[in-house]
Amino acid sequence: MQPLSPLDGRYASKVDPLRAFFTEDALIRARIMVELRYLIALGEEKGIPELKPFSEKEKTAMKKIVESFSEKDADAVRAIEKTTNHDVKAVEYYLRERLKKDLGKGFQCEFLHFALTSEDVNNLAYGFLINTALHEVLLPNLEEVAIELSAMAKKNEKVSMLSLTHGQPATPTTLGKEMMVFVDRLERQNDVLSTFVMQGKFGGAVGNFVAHRSAYPAIDWESFGARFVASLGMEPLEHTTQINPHDDLAEMSHLFVRINTILLSLSRDCWAYISRGVFKQSVLKGEVGSSTMPHKVNPIDFENAEGNLGLSTALFDHFALKLPVSRLQRDLSDSTVQRNIGVAFGYHTLAVASLKKGLSKLSVDTAMLKSELAMHPEVLTEAIQTVMRKNGMSDAYEQMKALSRGKNVSFADLRKFVTNLKISVDDKKRLLKLLGQ
Repeated sequence: MQPLSPLDGRYASKVDPLRAFFTEDALIRARIMVELRYLIALGEEKGIPELKPFSEKEKTAMKKIVESFSEKDADAVRAIEKTTNHDVKAVEYYLRERLKKDLGKGFQCEFLHFALTSEDVNNLAYGFLINTALHEVLLPNLEEVAIELSAMAKKNEKVSMLSLTHGQPATPTTLGKEMMVFVDRLERQNDVLSTFVMQGKFGGAVGNFVAHRSAYPAIDWESFGARFVASLGMEPLEHTTQINPHDDLAEMSHLFVRINTILLSLSRDCWAYISRGVFKQSVLKGEVGSSTMPHKVNPIDFENAEGNLGLSTALFDHFALKLPVSRLQRDLSDSTVQRNIGVAFGYHTLAVASLKKGLSKLSVDTAMLKSELAMHPEVLTEAIQTVMRKNGMSDAYEQMKALSRGKNVSFADLRKFVTNLKISVDDKKRLLKLLGQ
């Protein structure tokens, strides 16, 4: 069967690191992990005399079910779901049979999924997968971009260049500083991402442990639930409906909208710098830039990044707006939307890969930068009028405006103007040096 999404077709290799977290098989495996760890936690609860603590042999066997989970096991769960038409219940039925097979027919399977609703399992499975993916794949990728940009900035910290504001020649800057703008922005968001933790809901059908308490009223189920959620690396939610309200997913989504926006701005600036000649791109043997124009070396990596960042942001924006909204104690419209979280991360990851590839192919054309600055002496009028103000000249701005606005002013014109200024000797020398004298 041909893939419908390019993430599983043309770009499959670029997003492979995400498959351990955002495929259907990964979600089923995570659900199984949550169910088994909950079962073990119930066995350790002294207030449940009917369920004895599991032996180390039994715990090892349960751990092996998760660690050895395969596509064949996922297919077995899916086969059960064809009958149940319920994904989490299919996991429960699969585990009942698997545990009896691995640990004997007398195994106490009645405590599987004890007093839970499917959302208890689903939100913890998603939270666990997202937390792990963030720290093992997504954050390291972003840190690599920041490191590469930082190295580029350091290498070019003294490379002067013409800046453009409103697309027009403006005060000179340095290429290094312009790259550091993106480093600072990205590192700030990376810092926020590094401390982000998904939240976990655990409390039964409507979030108040009614079923749990009906069986074991003496147990402090709120404390039990908080400990269990924390053991999975998530922040326990105290008050919920049937579902996690998904404010955590909204926060994370808005964070990635900001990250994507920064990377999108970087991609467009790099594209513009290439177009302008600030950057040259390395030529790869055998690569074709245009099907008809042999000379072309197109900035396709940055264009690819821009397009895929847009797709990722559109999905994250929808998650943030849609997922925290649920009718009364719950509706199921969040379920089908959550299944696309991996798609949003996929387009983001694809974009980051393209961006890193594009950055690796860049070199700076310093001769072009010098030539460009030499063509626009008028951008130095800001410095001249500022020094004039320092020396008490109240009409400094107006004088420079009359001399330069809309005119082809030369370095010689500016040197002549500065030479005739009644300003301090040191200030005059500094301005003339700036003007090449």
